[in-house]
Amino acid sequence: MSTISLQAFQPESEAKQLKGTMSTTEIVCSVLAFNGPFSVVTGYAPVIIGVGHTLGVPLIFLLCGVLFMLFAVGFTTMGQHLENPGAFYSYITAGLGKPAGLGGAFLALLAYLCIAIGVYAFAGYTIDLFLQQTLGMPAVSSWLFALALIGLVGVLGYFKIDLSAKVLTMVLAVEMVMIFAFNISTLVTGGAEGNTLAPLSFGSLEGANIGLAVLFCIVCFGGFEAAAIFHEEAANPSKTIPRATYLSIIVMCLLYAVCSWVIVTAVGSSTVIEASLNDPAGTTLAAVGVALGKTVQGMCNALLITSLFACALSTHNVATRYVYSLSVDGVLSKTFAKVHAKQGSPYKASAIVTGISLVFTLCSFIGDVSVSKVYIAFAGIGAYALIFLMLLTGLAVIAYLHRRHDLNIGVFKCKIAPALAALGMLIALVLGSMNFAMLIDGSEGVALIVMGLLYGLFLLGVGLGMHYRKHKPSIYSCIGRQLG
Repeated sequence: MSTISLQAFQPESEAKQLKGTMSTTEIVCSVLAFNGPFSVVTGYAPVIIGVGHTLGVPLIFLLCGVLFMLFAVGFTTMGQHLENPGAFYSYITAGLGKPAGLGGAFLALLAYLCIAIGVYAFAGYTIDLFLQQTLGMPAVSSWLFALALIGLVGVLGYFKIDLSAKVLTMVLAVEMVMIFAFNISTLVTGGAEGNTLAPLSFGSLEGANIGLAVLFCIVCFGGFEAAAIFHEEAANPSKTIPRATYLSIIVMCLLYAVCSWVIVTAVGSSTVIEASLNDPAGTTLAAVGVALGKTVQGMCNALLITSLFACALSTHNVATRYVYSLSVDGVLSKTFAKVHAKQGSPYKASAIVTGISLVFTLCSFIGDVSVSKVYIAFAGIGAYALIFLMLLTGLAVIAYLHRRHDLNIGVFKCKIAPALAALGMLIALVLGSMNFAMLIDGSEGVALIVMGLLYGLFLLGVGLGMHYRKHKPSIYSCIGRQLG
């Protein structure tokens, strides 16, 4: 299966091609914004400590970082020889075939839409709580704030990607300053019980729920593939994308490992597990108040909102690019493949992503659905889908590089690293399947139904791809922007 020039799939007018000049730094910031570092530090890290019942979360983050670095070896190597945008979509297509690639694209689009809707729900709740506690305003429906945030993200999605990248960079810079201030202050003062290296010891993992801890840690790395999704809008993508991918993984690994260690130090190793289990977000914010003062703690409540906004914007941009890629390939309506003549943005694809988010959020508002239930369930569904996609991508990398004897790639890059990464993702998927009910905060029956729908969507894409091969070869030939 050989690649063909992207020009064959571009919109008719040269002025209407998707384009941009995103630098390595801007792409890294977009990836980190997708994760929302401050929301991970205040929300996910203490959840992992509590649910995983372990102080060894920094060690687990480091081990997961190694797994993702192994994954990135094959991922970036394949990407340097696969000039097609679309990330999971293109990679799975090139490695496992067009039907599997289309199934992966459907699942990826669903994953990012679910994550976006979940983030909007959580952000709406956070804004409402902040206005009540800080400004003394009366309580209103959190869904109203979620709808307002969707509108703001939709406006930014209309403009050139460089604008979103600059907004994400500014928000991320503020987050990082606050995180570093908390880390340094805690380590200088020694926290509640003094500095300790216990979280970095393998002994700290004894009696832990390793399965859930690993699963949640992997979720915190989600979105690193967003670097590849901006292939058409990056400056010098053959160098920019690999650099951004590796740098994103390294920054996330070290940042989350250090921050989770600092949380243990700040709260105290004897009480942090119980405190994190009872009040995850409150535990970290209270520790920030002790380390930096109540005023800064109030600022952190506002910073959590901006972190979630950045996460929502970044997720929206990734989902938009999936709609755009599927539309350019003819799977979805060509209407969504249109690029703004002045902004150079996929504004039609962005509009449909905004519309889907608005419809679902509005229905939740009218139906008075619990914000917390939506956030937990949709974040869990999106995370599980991404783990499955990373497994498929890992297998695709192995298959693709094995066939490309002409590339003369070393055995570590084309076999050992991708195989180890695929094995790690398979273990993570098994752990996710075993703990899926807890991941989405639902019953075992609901968990089985949702998992069935996820795998059913993937199989639907596979079946549709096979249908195109037989009945619509013109569309089939364009799937994943591959020839054949």
